[in-house]
Amino acid sequence: MCYEIVCSIVAAMTTATASRAPAAAPVRPRPRPRLDWRLRFAALSLIWGFSFLLIKVGTDGYAPFQVTLGRLVFGTAVLAAAMAVKRERLPRGARTWGHLTVAAFLLNALPFSLFAYSELTIPSTLAGICNATSPLWGMALSLVALSEDRPTRVRVAGLGIGFLGVLTVLGAWQGFAGLDATGTAMALLASLSYPIGWIYVRRTLAGSGASHLSLTGAQLLLATVQLAVVTPLFTSLPTQVSLVPLLAIVALGALGTGLAVLIQYGLVAEVGPTTAQMVTYFIPVIATGAGVALLGESLSWSTPVGAVVVLAGAALTQVRRKSA
Repeated sequence: MCYEIVCSIVAAMTTATASRAPAAAPVRPRPRPRLDWRLRFAALSLIWGFSFLLIKVGTDGYAPFQVTLGRLVFGTAVLAAAMAVKRERLPRGARTWGHLTVAAFLLNALPFSLFAYSELTIPSTLAGICNATSPLWGMALSLVALSEDRPTRVRVAGLGIGFLGVLTVLGAWQGFAGLDATGTAMALLASLSYPIGWIYVRRTLAGSGASHLSLTGAQLLLATVQLAVVTPLFTSLPTQVSLVPLLAIVALGALGTGLAVLIQYGLVAEVGPTTAQMVTYFIPVIATGAGVALLGESLSWSTPVGAVVVLAGAALTQVRRKSA
């Protein structure tokens, strides 16, 4: 969900920090986290895997825009608390805030809303698998937008295999029978929005001088403002408070958006972005299991088989050429 956001900002900030650091600066060892990174990795996989179930439950009682707004409010609150504890300040500069406004739309407001709307008509299992196509879209876009990202035969093959898996999940040989085209298109568009935002962040926010936490906190704040403006225009106040959907929205925001980002920051800092991004391959598995076991969603053979093919293709797109 947000792994590409975190890793892109961390990479950009790391590059900027390295360029400003003195050549002979002493390296201070990082304090060792109390919880083993493998346990935090597993927790992050579960949190993001269950996010699609929480979206589905939330939309049972509230409009999609209301679900997204609530998610952003509670997620922003968690990051604001973390910033207060670490005494972090919001970034400065009109240019930085302008770029963060665009990033907030592409990486939060738009995909979160699209996933919420898509799950009105498609199962959470399908939404979770569509989310796994983000690395495929990212690979395709980076070949065009990032001159330093050169294609290899393995990565191009992975792109083709991945999209073959998408067609398998959607049942292309059956003419996409029984599939809601609008909901599926929304989920795929949401997945496409992530790498577009990632490329934008990489091109515009490198060297901004603000911390990772400060940038993401400001980004979620801006996305919350965007949804706060849009939501009243397209929805009306709910006539009654549905407790279970409300709790799902709280969990989606506080855990799936706020806490998950903080966990991912720690993982990227400790084990690097490559290992941290491996969480991508567990999300659709957990989302599928949760949807089938807890929501009673149906599962045909093509869904898990196609999901495996998608993940295999996504893994191949992440293979980099070894430096000489």
